[in-house]
Amino acid sequence: MSSGIIEDLSAFLSILKKESELLEIDARVDPNLEIAEIHRRVIARGGPALLFTNVADSRFPVATNLFGTSRRMELAFGSRPQKFVKELVQAAETLMPPSFEKLWSMRSLIFDGLKVGTKTVRSGPILEVHKEPPKLTELPLLTSWHSDGGPFVTLPLVYTEHPETGGHNLGMYRIQRYDDTSTGIHWQIHKGGGYHYFAAEQKNEALPLTLYIGGP
Repeated sequence: MSSGIIEDLSAFLSILKKESELLEIDARVDPNLEIAEIHRRVIARGGPALLFTNVADSRFPVATNLFGTSRRMELAFGSRPQKFVKELVQAAETLMPPSFEKLWSMRSLIFDGLKVGTKTVRSGPILEVHKEPPKLTELPLLTSWHSDGGPFVTLPLVYTEHPETGGHNLGMYRIQRYDDTSTGIHWQIHKGGGYHYFAAEQKNEALPLTLYIGGP
């Protein structure tokens, strides 16, 4: 089992390999339909995470099925997040009507909740590599279904900020690559990112967006 904070995807892949939870595939595979089909068959059987090291037309490997079982979820995040959610559900059922005694008995849960969120730092690994101009076609984005309009970012984490209040949102929305410099995004107007986009649209402004690839 892993201990402490996993700093990056490479570290997590090393843990999966050590725990016999990773299958490395050296055969040449195509990101257009083939990888997705292999993934579907493996996950249907409760199989391991997959690391494709020889992806057609890309110098990057592709990892899939990283969080496909409860065991790998626990290897990634530990048992604490699940325990925290269970305690929240229990609190919602027992807290009403609130009282000082009930709140005091749940003080550790409250303190844990206060730690959830983001923090501002001056630097980070994400800033170590900068490519200008961008070339999105270098990324081995997958086309997962024959009726898809093209390749999509899988499990994208989309970060936006409200153009007026600065409130932030991190959500998952479908991202389709069009070419080297542009993508489409499927906003859901009732979700946080959709609200931010609507507010920017009302001001006739572009909405800055940061897209993280690689899962939670």
